[in-house]
Amino acid sequence: MSDKLYDVVIIGGGPAGLTAGLYSSRARLKTLLIEKMIMGGQVMTTTKVENYPGFPGGIDGPDLMIRFQEHCQEFGLETTTGDVTGLRLDGGQKVLTVDGEELRARAVIITTGAEPSKLGVPGEVEFTGRGVSYCATCDGAFFREQEIAIVGGGDTAAEEALFLTRFAKKVYLVHRRDSLRATKLLQDRVFANDKIEMVWNSVVSEVKGDQSGMTSVDLRDTRTGEVRNLPLQGLFVAIGVTPKAHFLAGVLDLDTDGHILTDAECRTSMPGVFAAGDVRKKLLKQIATAVGDGAVAAIVAEKYIDELNNA
Repeated sequence: MSDKLYDVVIIGGGPAGLTAGLYSSRARLKTLLIEKMIMGGQVMTTTKVENYPGFPGGIDGPDLMIRFQEHCQEFGLETTTGDVTGLRLDGGQKVLTVDGEELRARAVIITTGAEPSKLGVPGEVEFTGRGVSYCATCDGAFFREQEIAIVGGGDTAAEEALFLTRFAKKVYLVHRRDSLRATKLLQDRVFANDKIEMVWNSVVSEVKGDQSGMTSVDLRDTRTGEVRNLPLQGLFVAIGVTPKAHFLAGVLDLDTDGHILTDAECRTSMPGVFAAGDVRKKLLKQIATAVGDGAVAAIVAEKYIDELNNA
């Protein structure tokens, strides 16, 4: 890869990255999309997407992302797997470090997305994969007829609690406050489901277990400080996400949470470098907004390259 100069390199293969790749390759720019894990991003772990326009009744996340990929392939988008760990300027070119090798581009679009936030409590790391999970659709089927809990109060927590009732005997929804942040429709579904029991004003203070795996969690009451133990076979964490932009600290301007700061047209603090999707600071993080970001970033990147050509 080191001897190639691309017009555009896109880092991340979720909805924003694939949309940027579609627009960029359709504009006949020499474009490479680099994905570290699985093409499609977090949507690949979503059972049903109900709020993406054009799919009445919803569509499974993996099916939607496969359509994205097929559409990109129509225009010859080049893709590869790799871990991008560095970005620097060399004259007018951007130099990316990918799996220890250097790759050059005239413009870069960062669409690395975000990863699930952690609780940061004792036992969480030790029992990850042995009871603790951050993906209900990935691991829910392992907990058939067992008692499990999910932590969170937003749409994701509500959706995953409902999904987990397909497998579990009992699902506790643990929330630090006395009301959910999830949309009213999802709240109604949660409260109407006999398998879901709300645990209000509580946080997980420790995950416990033995050699066989997780066996319980300690819950601390946020009002009284009282701690009680809840026997469980599984714990799912859905308390938000952390932007995957740590490798850009000191390179681009980030906010205090690690999101990339951009203007309305997805420009970052480095000329010719753009950010789209959940990795950038913005109000709403949805597939629809990621797609919009990807389109904007690709078009603005194309204009940037045109300006370079005409300089």
